[in-house]
Amino acid sequence: MLSVLDAEAKILDLATLPQASEQIERLDLHLAQGRVLAETVVSPLDVPHWDNSAMDGYAVRYADVQAATAGPSATLTVIETIPAGQSPTQAVGPGQAARIFTGSMMPMGADTVVMQEMTERQAAQVRILETPEPGQFVRRQGSFYQAGHPLLFPGISLNGPEIAVLASAQYAQVRVYRQPRVAILSTGNELVQPGTPLQPGQLVDSNQYALAALVHRAGGIPMPLGIIPDQPQVLRDAIATALSQADLILSSGGVSVGDYDYVDQILADLGATLHIRAVAVKPGKPLTVATFPSGTAGATSLYFGLPGNPVSALVCFWRFVEPALRKQSGLGQGWAPGFVPATTSQPLRAGGRRETYVWGHLRMTPQGYSFEQAGGSHSSGNLVNLAGTNGLAVVPVGTTLIPAHEPVQVMMVGDLRSA
Repeated sequence: MLSVLDAEAKILDLATLPQASEQIERLDLHLAQGRVLAETVVSPLDVPHWDNSAMDGYAVRYADVQAATAGPSATLTVIETIPAGQSPTQAVGPGQAARIFTGSMMPMGADTVVMQEMTERQAAQVRILETPEPGQFVRRQGSFYQAGHPLLFPGISLNGPEIAVLASAQYAQVRVYRQPRVAILSTGNELVQPGTPLQPGQLVDSNQYALAALVHRAGGIPMPLGIIPDQPQVLRDAIATALSQADLILSSGGVSVGDYDYVDQILADLGATLHIRAVAVKPGKPLTVATFPSGTAGATSLYFGLPGNPVSALVCFWRFVEPALRKQSGLGQGWAPGFVPATTSQPLRAGGRRETYVWGHLRMTPQGYSFEQAGGSHSSGNLVNLAGTNGLAVVPVGTTLIPAHEPVQVMMVGDLRSA
């Protein structure tokens, strides 16, 4: 068995960043949320585009107001009002001011803005009641960004702030990496679709739906291929079909050492190289990771054979598949899961021979992160108490007990909660 860290490193080495032009598409900006940027963004505009005011008030010459609090208040003549979105029509001369608003373009001659709370207006005159700092509340052209320089780089996820930057740079469309297509199939004669009346010995296939949801959340396009019976030729045909359609393949079940576990042999027959057969992790030891000859699966050729037990399948996805999927989506860094130090509210127990992941609830408290183990049985077949999980507490190899109120590393797999 490989260690968890060795398995992670090998998988991330096998996963490839998109390179070919056919792995890039152009999207309207309002459709780019969550996608990965595939081009260097350069704007033809300075930011700010021109000198403008950061406050409602009056644009003045600092030389006219620098002694406002040392003696009599400075009184200036207001020569025009400059609404946001309009150009000034006059230059501000000695003894003059212009009424200005947040975002308004600064008039020629003015170099400082006095906020309106520090003034008194009387008809066409304004009194300055407090001396401002030189250049106060003026946003200078190009002070945030100078035209022609790189603004955003490939490999970043596009969310609200990045999309705002793209819009300000006049990008109505943007080049992004194509989302990886992920084929998902469940193996087993015992499986039936949800809604099918159960016969004795049958199980509802939950993995297909859970994995599709996780793939979607991770930025991939799930391609559910249904339930494949434990028949070698049928399974071989299903995997071959997946290879022709997808960038990455997930199967659940059939990777252990039972009489009906055919996946590894079929992968070898199809020309795959098997890199991982088992990992020292609990739950999830029987994990197969394989690659196919270049070009067989389009842009990539990664195959993950996940355990059939539902908790094992999800833990393996979070720990090993999602990092690979993030890399293949084009993200330039940050592929590995995020871990935070927390305090466990209950004792956490493990066998000690494998790195053990205990599922539960991670919360932020005034004292820091707190982890609470999910109630009920922690069997790899019990997905009931997996609902609501947003953290996996890690019990390292060689450790059999982490006492209550002691530190523990927790892998984040969902939205963080507050106490």
